[in-house]
Amino acid sequence: MHKGENHSRVEIDSILVIDDHPLYCDALASTLSKMFAAKTIRTATSLSDAMKIVSQRVSPDLIMLDLNLPDVTGLSGFFKIKGKMPDVPVLVISAENSPDTVHALLSAGAAGFVPKDASHTVLKEALMEVSEGRRFLPQGYKPSSRSADEEPSSLQIAQKIAALTPQQSRIMRLICDGKPNKQIAYELSLAEATVKAHITALLRRLGVHNRTQAAVLVNAANLDVGRSERAETGAQETL
Repeated sequence: MHKGENHSRVEIDSILVIDDHPLYCDALASTLSKMFAAKTIRTATSLSDAMKIVSQRVSPDLIMLDLNLPDVTGLSGFFKIKGKMPDVPVLVISAENSPDTVHALLSAGAAGFVPKDASHTVLKEALMEVSEGRRFLPQGYKPSSRSADEEPSSLQIAQKIAALTPQQSRIMRLICDGKPNKQIAYELSLAEATVKAHITALLRRLGVHNRTQAAVLVNAANLDVGRSERAETGAQETL
């Protein structure tokens, strides 16, 4: 397993496990209580349940998150829980372990990534790495070859977002909310084929290859993709 860069050491006394399979969720919680000296382990089977827990003045030392939840799409669950608790490390455990997904999560600030079929030994190693303030990377993962200087700045990303049409901005905002194409088409009263065409165009404008990369780009820069749309609407109202 690879070890990421060092961060502050984390004292893990409480863990929040978010997974949509109750049996797996309970089994993981049981495993954690046996192998790790966490005093409190809470579980949630959906993002909405998890958000309710953290809204009750509950602040876990570590969040373990499955990407495949019934009320989220793609990485939107990660962004929402991270936005709610930005200082809490989030260790992702998922069967979706493509290089693009892992890179996107690490770029967005995940504490690490553990494949869902990982052994107890690997899970224990991941917990130890995170508790020592290091990121845990899956076996065989190859970090991006791009240097930090090659990563787009917030200004460059903002300029790309500003170049989107109002309709593309609306669609990008819904993508960041985790909405699938069919739901986007419904909410905007568009044909699904039209939505796909808009997405292809906006991905080209943003210089990314898929929806995940687009969402990471926008969320990493903390940009409001609806801003240009509202500005244009406001300008029209003053005419």
